[in-house]
Amino acid sequence: MHKINIPLLILVLLGPYQMSKVFAQDWPNLGKYQNANKKVQHPKPDEYRVVFMGNSITEGWSKANSTFFEGKPYLNRGISGQTTPQMLLRFRQDVIDLRPKIVVILAGTNDIAENTGPITLEQIRDNMLSMVELSEANGIIPIVCSVLPAYDYPWRPGKAPNVKIPKLNKLLLNMCAKQQVPYLDYFSIMVDDRNGLPKKYTTDEVHLTKEGYAVMEELVEKAISEVLEK
Repeated sequence: MHKINIPLLILVLLGPYQMSKVFAQDWPNLGKYQNANKKVQHPKPDEYRVVFMGNSITEGWSKANSTFFEGKPYLNRGISGQTTPQMLLRFRQDVIDLRPKIVVILAGTNDIAENTGPITLEQIRDNMLSMVELSEANGIIPIVCSVLPAYDYPWRPGKAPNVKIPKLNKLLLNMCAKQQVPYLDYFSIMVDDRNGLPKKYTTDEVHLTKEGYAVMEELVEKAISEVLEK
């Protein structure tokens, strides 16, 4: 007796239209900034363009304090909920093709939350390393950020980010030292005694208030200035 392939049978019954919907998913969300990227001009000779690559913390920055990006050669390419494999897939389109001088990479917390499935801390580090290597191969200076503190995830409780994030940050710090690239330590400046974020910096243990972003702005501006002075 032949075994019936149930998943295949379901797809056949759904028909060609439904099958196309199943297989035609934009998993890395390449469409998010596609039109915006087309409008980005080549940087001027004296322009030090900076792309901010990240997740909801990066994307929400423009909403919490839009003035941080106004009048500066800064491009926000954060996408809420994203993990490092998704960012790696869109890195060429949303970073390299925009020809920045610097890319600020802030990622990893959604990986620990397992937004796109189980992943080890070493695999997260390796995805970050791939983004660093892509940057350097294209003449872009990467600034790798520590993952921000989080005591727990409201949408994925019980993942112990207060334990895993410090371990991941140590991996990222060691990776940056080995690759000789800048490491921006948000964590040690913003952490509380629970390995989480203080209430004044966060709305839900993960996402930031304007006061939280103000701390980040000061630190990242300093990191960018140090890179440009070299």
